Amino acid sequence: MSDQKKPSRNGSSSRASSSRGGWRRDSFLQAGLIVGAALGAAVTVAGRRMERSARRGLIDWRAVERLAADRVRNSQGTLTRAELAAAEPIYAASMREIVPALGAALQCELPGIVERSGVVSREEWVRTNVTAFAQLMGKVEGDLLKEILPPDAGFVKSAMAVANRAVATRQLGFMLSFIGQRVLGQYDLSLLSAEATPGRLVFVDENIRRAASSLGVPLNPFRTWIALHETTHAFEFEAHPWLRPYLAGRLERQMKSLSGGVSALRPDAAVRLGRTLRGKNSGENWMEGLMTDQQRLEFREMQAVMSLLEGFGDYMMDEVGRDLVPEVELISQRFHARREQRGAIERAIMRLTGLDLKMAQYKQGEEFVAEIARARGPEALQALWRGPESLPLPSEMSQPSLWLKRVLP
Repeated sequence: MSDQKKPSRNGSSSRASSSRGGWRRDSFLQAGLIVGAALGAAVTVAGRRMERSARRGLIDWRAVERLAADRVRNSQGTLTRAELAAAEPIYAASMREIVPALGAALQCELPGIVERSGVVSREEWVRTNVTAFAQLMGKVEGDLLKEILPPDAGFVKSAMAVANRAVATRQLGFMLSFIGQRVLGQYDLSLLSAEATPGRLVFVDENIRRAASSLGVPLNPFRTWIALHETTHAFEFEAHPWLRPYLAGRLERQMKSLSGGVSALRPDAAVRLGRTLRGKNSGENWMEGLMTDQQRLEFREMQAVMSLLEGFGDYMMDEVGRDLVPEVELISQRFHARREQRGAIERAIMRLTGLDLKMAQYKQGEEFVAEIARARGPEALQALWRGPESLPLPSEMSQPSLWLKRVLP
């Protein structure tokens, strides 16, 4: 009897054990499903949040302004508000001499520009230019975001876009702080603004003082010399109403063209960037190497115009400065020599950010203007500003005789 009961107990125990094991497996499966669903929901929510964050823009402009302003605020040579205000009358007095002298040389009046000039700190310059950069990027940011983040981009693409925004924000903040510690003056003009409001001349006296000290030149004549360059820019735009809309249209068209080609960058972009940092790119700028033929053509045409604008300012600051600025030859010689003497790190930064192009614009543009002035005098200088058709072509910048033959045959 006991032998018959044993199997019965063993079978019951086995079934109970099997039942408990199945319950555990079912419980684990249910728990896994619940956890998996929760994780999936969390990833979906996180992905949507990440995508919303990514679609806020390619650059965090508030962070750019904060980063750049903090750097320039703590840089060497920062002045108090009282010291900046004390420099205002000095520039105002210089402008009262510059405007009639420049007007006589160019046979043109510049009404109102004296009243629209003033001294700004580095930090104020940064804040103004962050706003200008943001407005400029706003023209193409929407198209770029559509390309980078298509509908339902998902967590990974959105996370990459957010990471890229953080990197771009820091890079732009650094670049603006780099320029903000070096820029001396600026004709502040918003090319892409809806209203054609006149520009304003601003002088970054903190940088002007530091530059005069490092060059070993007298401060007030140096101030006048810089003011003369910026006032020439005012002449270029305010005496020729066609120039501003022309440049605005070209700039906006070029930016839209470049923004549509982000996915078509050349595969050797990283190699070209490395060569740029090492200073081994010759001839073609590294940015041109990433462009299509049409984009490169438009880029070079724009560079030719910018070279004319900057070179014309450099030429006039020396020509008019001979009768207006004491020791102008010494100031000009030392200033231009400093442009050629930059450290390796600074040269790499300038190549990477494109600022080396601006330095080249000064030199090439001044040589072009000086050559046509030697050949045809005031007639050539006035002919430059007749209209878009009289602007020099890229090939003419290095061969002024071609421009003379085309415009003043």
